[in-house]
Amino acid sequence: MRKTISILSSFTIILLAAISACNTGSNKTQSAATAVSKDSLIKRGAYLVTIGGCDDCHSPKKMGPMGPEVDPELRLSGFPASRPLPKFDSNFAKKGLMMMNEDGTAAAGPWGISFTGNLTSDATGAGSWPVENFVTALRKGKLKGHQGGRDLLPPMPWQNYSQMTDDDLRALHAFLQSTKPVENIVPAPKQFADLK
Repeated sequence: MRKTISILSSFTIILLAAISACNTGSNKTQSAATAVSKDSLIKRGAYLVTIGGCDDCHSPKKMGPMGPEVDPELRLSGFPASRPLPKFDSNFAKKGLMMMNEDGTAAAGPWGISFTGNLTSDATGAGSWPVENFVTALRKGKLKGHQGGRDLLPPMPWQNYSQMTDDDLRALHAFLQSTKPVENIVPAPKQFADLK
């Protein structure tokens, strides 16, 4: 009887050790899968930022040998708050025309003047928002993803981005969270009358 209890006890200990080893391996596998999944999500987001043309408007530029180039130190940080407000001719807007400043970070049209937002991971940027707010901003065109917030202004093509899949929007958000933070509080939109 003692021999049977001893064999059962030994078997139980071996079984528990095996289960524990399996669970430990499983956790390592899950952690590795999560890391790979996060890396894949960020890579997908980087791809979507590139093909979506986000740098065209949201990244300040500097002049290079071939013309305007994205300033890597300010990438995706929006219209620089330290920059003087651009001068736009309101007569063009009254004719229904849209104008942009030299690097595409500010636009003017019948709505007034709008400035592209900071998308970086800084607290002043969209990369710091909860993913739900980010999705609402792009699905419903609401500033900072607040349901009761004002509408996003032209030329932001949120109606196009609203057609992205949930996975694409999560990938965009994951990439923006991974960007270098750039502190930049973009100016609020202006009416032409406010600039005189």
